[in-house]
Amino acid sequence: MRKLLKFLKAREGLAAIEFAFLAPVMLTMFFGTVELCNALLCRQKVTNIAATAADLVAQDTSVSDSQMNDIFSALNSIIYPYPSAGAQIIITSLTDDGHGGGTVAWSDAQNTTAHTVGSTMTVPAGVLVSGGSVILAEITYTYNSSSTQLLHSPITMTDSFYAKPRKSSTVARTH
Repeated sequence: MRKLLKFLKAREGLAAIEFAFLAPVMLTMFFGTVELCNALLCRQKVTNIAATAADLVAQDTSVSDSQMNDIFSALNSIIYPYPSAGAQIIITSLTDDGHGGGTVAWSDAQNTTAHTVGSTMTVPAGVLVSGGSVILAEITYTYNSSSTQLLHSPITMTDSFYAKPRKSSTVARTH
């Protein structure tokens, strides 16, 4: 009985036992925070890509094939260090259809299919003025965690951005 009481009163290894209980929880919280920060950083890059794509195209009066390739290359640089192969980007010029919507004048895409020329798209109220045009940039990116222990499935992030042409009423597409 004396040995049992002596064992219960002993406190020499208490810190090691507490550490053994708390270390896995603390490590999980640390790596979870790192993973959450990575996902939020990727989300911010997706938003930046949408805004930059629309802004780059809206700055010109016309866009050629080589300029569009340069734009997609610049957009792929923004997503770094995440793989750009997963970035589905669509850049579209919409003109007013006279009914509050937009008609696709031209559309280019990377890693996905562009919108069909002549098709109509819904545009938020006030974005497309009567007789005007707007550049729409859309991106979809699937974020894959570097550690599948914390985030088991990929997270799909999407964003879109509208920009009005600056130098002309529409941005033409040349080849």
